Order: sequence, then C-alpha cells, then structure tokens
Amino acid sequence: MILVTGATGTTGTDVVRHLAARGAPVRALTRDPARASLPEGVRAVPGHPRDLASLAAAFEGVEAAFLVGVFGPDDGPYDQGLVAAARAAGVRRIVKLSAIATGDPRLGSFGTWHLPGEEAVRASGLEWTILRPSSFASNTLGWAPAISQGIPVPNSMGDGGQGVVDPRDLAEAAVAALLDARHTGRTYTLTGPEVLGAHEQAAVLADVIGRPVRLHDLSPEEHAARFRAAGLPEAHARDFLLAARVVREGGNAVVTEDMTEVLGRPARSYREWATDHKGAFQDPHPDHPGTGTGHPPAPADG
Repeated sequence: MILVTGATGTTGTDVVRHLAARGAPVRALTRDPARASLPEGVRAVPGHPRDLASLAAAFEGVEAAFLVGVFGPDDGPYDQGLVAAARAAGVRRIVKLSAIATGDPRLGSFGTWHLPGEEAVRASGLEWTILRPSSFASNTLGWAPAISQGIPVPNSMGDGGQGVVDPRDLAEAAVAALLDARHTGRTYTLTGPEVLGAHEQAAVLADVIGRPVRLHDLSPEEHAARFRAAGLPEAHARDFLLAARVVREGGNAVVTEDMTEVLGRPARSYREWATDHKGAFQDPHPDHPGTGTGHPPAPADG
C-alpha cells in the first residue's frame, strides 16, 4: 500500500494517477474525500499534514509514502510530523517533496522551510529519497487571466533564469522513487532541460498559443506593495522578496541531469508543457491559481 499526501495537488494528482495505472494499491490523503476526483480503485482518506492527529489512520498498513508537508513558512513541524507518523506506522519507504536550493543561505529563512523535514527524513532510519524540484512550468497558469484580458503579466523575477521543470516529470520521478529501491538515500535536484527566464517563457507561450504575452517587470517596491495588499505578514514578504532577488540575480539558473537519471529519458521542455496546456490560455474565462510569473525556488503544492 502506498499513501500519497497532497494527493489532489499539482504533483500528487499525477503521482496517484501513475501509481494506479501501474496497478499499485494507492491511498490518497485529502481534506475532503467526498470531493476528491480519483482513479478507480484509489481510496481517499481524510487528513492533512497540519492535522497530525488525522495521520495515524491514514498511515495504517502503508509500506511507502509520498510526503508533501510544506505549504508555507511555518510548516516545518508538520513536515517532521509526517515522518514521525510514517515511522510509527511501520512505513518502510518515504519520498519527500522538497525544493531546489533548500539550505542555501542566500535565500535567508525562505531556504529553511524544508530543512526540518529533510533532516527528519535522513534521520528516520527508513528507505528515503528527497526530491528538490525547480520552478514549476505550471506556475505560468497564473498568467492566464492577464493574457485573456490583454494586459501585462506582473513579473517579479526580472530576467533571472530558472531550470523550469514540468510537474508531470516530477510526478514520474516520485513514482520511480516510491517503487524502486535504487533511489534510496538520494537527494535529486530536478530541473527541466534548459534555463529560462520569464520573458523567454512568455515568448515560447506566445508562439504556442498564437497571441501576445506581455510582461511588466515589477520593481522591488511594486512587489512589496503587492504583498502588503494581499495581507502577507511583513516577515514572510521579506522572505519572498529575498528569494525573488536571488532569482533575478541568476541564483537559480541551474540545470541538472538528475531527471534523466531517474526517468531514463530527457526531461520535458517548457515548450512541451505549454503545447500540452495551451487550451488553458485560450479559455475566454480562465480560472487558474497564481498572480505572477512564477514562484521563488520553492514550489507550491496542496
């Protein structure tokens, strides 16, 4: 039995789908099982990493687990709680979703979000794999409303490039690590095949969908004002601003061969992702999450 936490999120949805397609017994952790759309044969169980009391029943009888426990800057203890719950239930193998540049001092506290969970995973005594993906290609779904309205998309990353990763590849890497002991004890930095800045992504997307994709480069002051308008606590806003500056200055311009090593094939390009999702940008009434050109190095999932 394999438990997938974050089972209805960007990555977890595809992890569940791939495991089910392989005939693996899958249990999906979700806050609202009645609303979860899951493949046939997959059992939904109630719970969330921020509700540690809900985890014991979810982990019962589980041999391997995909752990998604960080959704914000204060989730380190819950990430540790996932690992503790897995150990207490007798889980044998865990795969943790982390983020590129975890532990990098240039990111300040933003780079520490996943450290408690990573440390707990490595100290668990279990078979473990840590996945550190770069910025998700799917972050650009947040551009759809602006594109539909013909207005510039706010860009907080300047010309800073990132090794943009297709979340479908990330999901396949997670499945490989869940099913194959060869990945035990490895920390993979997972990227796409090339470094792309937001303007380069916009050019690719414009070519794919056949309509202009314009960006407005935010100044640090404009970026901070957006955080204040959203009601983000000042300390958290500083974390995001620092991470965005690191990206703007080229600090996340990283490409690795880890995805190829795990999957046995090249990583998908941003153009491939955009081509497969162009309908999301052609909907006259798009309804996609996100308000900018992508996130700092840590991915969002849920």
